Amino acid sequence: MKKTINVSNQGATLDTGRRNFLKLSGVGLAMAGLTLIGCDDNEFDFMETSAFDLGKGDVGVLNYAYALEQLEADFYTKVVNNFYSGISNAEKQIFTDLYHHEVIHRDFFKAAISGATSNVLPTLEFQYPNVNFNDRNSVLATAKALEDTGVAAYNGAGKYITNADYLVIAGKIVSVEARHASAIRNLINPGSAAFSGDDVIDANGLDLAKEPKDIVMVAGGFIKTPFTWEEQGIG
Repeated sequence: MKKTINVSNQGATLDTGRRNFLKLSGVGLAMAGLTLIGCDDNEFDFMETSAFDLGKGDVGVLNYAYALEQLEADFYTKVVNNFYSGISNAEKQIFTDLYHHEVIHRDFFKAAISGATSNVLPTLEFQYPNVNFNDRNSVLATAKALEDTGVAAYNGAGKYITNADYLVIAGKIVSVEARHASAIRNLINPGSAAFSGDDVIDANGLDLAKEPKDIVMVAGGFIKTPFTWEEQGIG
């Protein structure tokens, strides 16, 4: 009988009994300290509009990351609750690990932002109009797009973070996201160089970095709940 995995309102933790290269290792413990770091309420403005504004300064960047982690967690929740036809046990394991990681990232950001400010992005609604969750190629293509976008998003937003502690945490999380991207790319093209292809690695051998406005244009098709980020010209 197929086991359904549901997101817990109390958060999620990894099964530390399983050992594979996708593990978070000590990243989760290291991130815990971020919840103790406060943000000045002056860093954000309340917008009297129908759409939530992510805010200014570090608060805006954290809410931006939270939005992307909500999207990834929602996507993988749908994948693991109804695995596509013919999926192998190895692929089930990888998707289950990615699911756990993204739920941890999502719940971490929610807790961290809530401990720092009242300007917390609400739970978003998502849509997948062109995704067939029962088709391997469709699921893998979408996972690839989301993971590649996530890595580029963290890399591009890093320069807007002023708190050094936040920057360290973002660096830890993006390293995990990069492992996700490589794992998905290897499932699509096993044993090839696609895991770090020229489409995501620049001439200096570094992952691509993209501006928030470019990321929102790409991910916006999945996001039903409107939000703005006036500081970045998104609205």
